[in-house]
Amino acid sequence: MATYCLTVARLQEVNHEVYNFLASAGAKYGVGFWKPGSGIIHQIILENYAYPGVMLIGTDSHTPNGGGLGAICIGVGGADAVDVMAGIPWELKCPKVIGVKLTGSLSGWTSPKDVILKVAGILTVKGGTGAIVEYHGPGVDSISCTGMATICNMGAEIGATTSVFPYNHRMRTYLEKTGRGQISALADQYSDLLVPDKGCEYDQVIELNLDELKPHINGPFTPDLAHPVADVGLYSHSCLIGSCTNSSYEDMGRAASVAKQALDKGLKCKAEFTVTPGSEQIRATIERDGYSKVLGDVGGVVLANACGPCIGQWDRRDVKKGEKNTIVTSFNRNFTARNDANPATHAFVTSPEIVTALAIAGTLNFNPETDYLTAPNGEKFKLDPPNGDELPARDFDPGQDTYQHPPADGTSLKVDVSPQSNRLQLLEPFDKWSGKDLEDLRVLIKVKGKCTTDHISAAGPWLKFRGHLDNISNNMLIGAVNSENDAVNKIKNYLTGEYGGVPDVARHYKANGVSWVVVGDDNYGEGSSREHAALEPRHLGGRAIIVKSFARIHETNLKKQGLLPLTFTNPSDYDKIRPDDKISIKGLETFAPGKPLSAVVKHGDGSTETMELNHSFNETQIEWFQAGSALNRMKQLQH
Repeated sequence: MATYCLTVARLQEVNHEVYNFLASAGAKYGVGFWKPGSGIIHQIILENYAYPGVMLIGTDSHTPNGGGLGAICIGVGGADAVDVMAGIPWELKCPKVIGVKLTGSLSGWTSPKDVILKVAGILTVKGGTGAIVEYHGPGVDSISCTGMATICNMGAEIGATTSVFPYNHRMRTYLEKTGRGQISALADQYSDLLVPDKGCEYDQVIELNLDELKPHINGPFTPDLAHPVADVGLYSHSCLIGSCTNSSYEDMGRAASVAKQALDKGLKCKAEFTVTPGSEQIRATIERDGYSKVLGDVGGVVLANACGPCIGQWDRRDVKKGEKNTIVTSFNRNFTARNDANPATHAFVTSPEIVTALAIAGTLNFNPETDYLTAPNGEKFKLDPPNGDELPARDFDPGQDTYQHPPADGTSLKVDVSPQSNRLQLLEPFDKWSGKDLEDLRVLIKVKGKCTTDHISAAGPWLKFRGHLDNISNNMLIGAVNSENDAVNKIKNYLTGEYGGVPDVARHYKANGVSWVVVGDDNYGEGSSREHAALEPRHLGGRAIIVKSFARIHETNLKKQGLLPLTFTNPSDYDKIRPDDKISIKGLETFAPGKPLSAVVKHGDGSTETMELNHSFNETQIEWFQAGSALNRMKQLQH
């Protein structure tokens, strides 16, 4: 096997400074800490915190995973969570509601993952923006609780504010199996409040007949490019199951049932195959029940309980960077270079059972519903549809206790951050608004096409610097495509006339007192709720991000850090911006909700033109901008 995984013990050694900071900060301020090896937070939330009717916010875009338990769970940026922990009301523009009516029932090779892959193909990566997706209809009862969580989890990929299922017997059973029978009894008592109202109307309705739904595989490079499995044909280098989207007991059981069929015929995986359990509880239970052994015997490598390759934590060695190859995963995102830092990797997402079948076949040109495999003795055989228990018959094995309770009083505790650390850095307040319009801002980069938060602040090896703003800022926009030359991380420095990397040019501008803007395309900042994608531009001298449209979480994150997220009133004005332009943003002295600003654009040839810019700031958010950031404003209010 060419995939390598650091053990938890090794991770403790490498990341001791960071883990110690998290543990000590949690203890001091009364926050519980799930230690390394606990698993993926969304699985932990489903197992411990989510319940029908709760409203919960979390600092990750896949927080809506909790909708599988009838919870309203919404992903936000870190600064939004700070507001809530400080007792400040959390605000959200009232979303629309998209209804997805499910009829029929899931069966055979079709899985819950196929529901959201199909919906993503219909709505696209921005079709759910500004909306809650509510699943309903008779087909709901054919889906397990963790299957519903899978569907809600990946609603992030269509830009939905959150997704939710109505309370039913599947949720009741899951609550009971995870030690929360009292909550299920209470939910039963008030079940009429946890389902759609009779006669309710939706802003949009999508109907899916689960009897007719086929297994899907989406990609490459975007999670909304949907294909039936039968229509895809490529050689597969690596196959990976796990992630917060698909790492439940049922997921692992269905994958193991496929693997066992191959083993019984003497077959093993032809492609590299990795397995990532979603939590310590899942790891311990699938190990006890034999799933881990089956998946290992067929050729799989069981990795640590973590996000792992889904967020680029993959020390991949079977292909060189720049070498074209294909991988298929049960993850949620397949943006360029996300999983392995290789922009030439074509990544597809599908269900764990389809991933397992493709790993055994070694090619994406295999449809397990119709195609045959060949055993070592020459026998041709078809794989039977997967099966797996929704929940363990012998209850869950909790595994090791990895939770650190906060002490009753942590006020005397100290949180140490070394000034010499390259992993941790205390934040310094950003500068306040000058009180005047922003004049002659340089265009740092005009971004062409899709620009996710992965393009703005890459994950993978960069994540080790997420506690150190200055160091992680060296990845700012290094994945974005420059419209001037179609190159990545190559822009012109108009002070020197030379080309350089985006962070390097930004640092040079800042050092010389030159503020700048980024110009972008549609759905700018889609994907992860990664706060660094807003912190980094602010840290390196950015003042505004002007685009055709924003993804919800990123737009709010930019506001929180004192930046101006603005949209072209006329989207075609994007085409008028040139790399050598200077942009002045007018109207800030009378900045008000609902009142557009304007941009005076000075071209390099001396000509000028004025463009109208819209914004979604409310009065409180304007105060953030004026104070320099939401944190600055919070501090002002304390005095």
